[in-house]
Amino acid sequence: MVTAIRSELLAIAPLDLLEKEHLSDALAWVASGVPLCRIEKPATPPKHLVSYFVVLDGDELLLVDHKNAQLWLPPGGHVEPGEHPRQAVSREIKEELNLSVAASEVGPPLMVTCTQTVGLSSGHTDVSLWYTVNGNRSRPLEFDSSEFNAVQWFNFRAAPLHRADPHLGRFLQKLAHRRGG
Repeated sequence: MVTAIRSELLAIAPLDLLEKEHLSDALAWVASGVPLCRIEKPATPPKHLVSYFVVLDGDELLLVDHKNAQLWLPPGGHVEPGEHPRQAVSREIKEELNLSVAASEVGPPLMVTCTQTVGLSSGHTDVSLWYTVNGNRSRPLEFDSSEFNAVQWFNFRAAPLHRADPHLGRFLQKLAHRRGG
């Protein structure tokens, strides 16, 4: 699985110097031989792999008001030991939003971030692979109310960056650049 995770990281073209640093850090971490997946909640090991999936419909993205982080985040979750990060996307989208996406339908990650967590279980580092998934904002959503206060579609320009993952704005810049905008 280390080889697969390294391949996912190598598929990313960094947006800026910060992402270049995050990518370099993530590659060194993967090569170090330490455990990459969380094996005990909330933070063992203290640095572990996460798959975010940004659900997109045109110029809108779906964010979740995460109870624990107390932020608007893309849906996603921790990659399980032995699980490919794209399989984590497929599993988490079913668990969190009751939607179905096969791992084979998930393309390479668009971005990587290494972020110190905040909120109720703060203090560890998430190495997050940011994937995109096509969605439909007119479809009613069932979400995991034990994990989220709400889910909401936001226009890219109206995303709540003041109370979101600190890299969401950069992700939106990178997405706009990829789309030619």
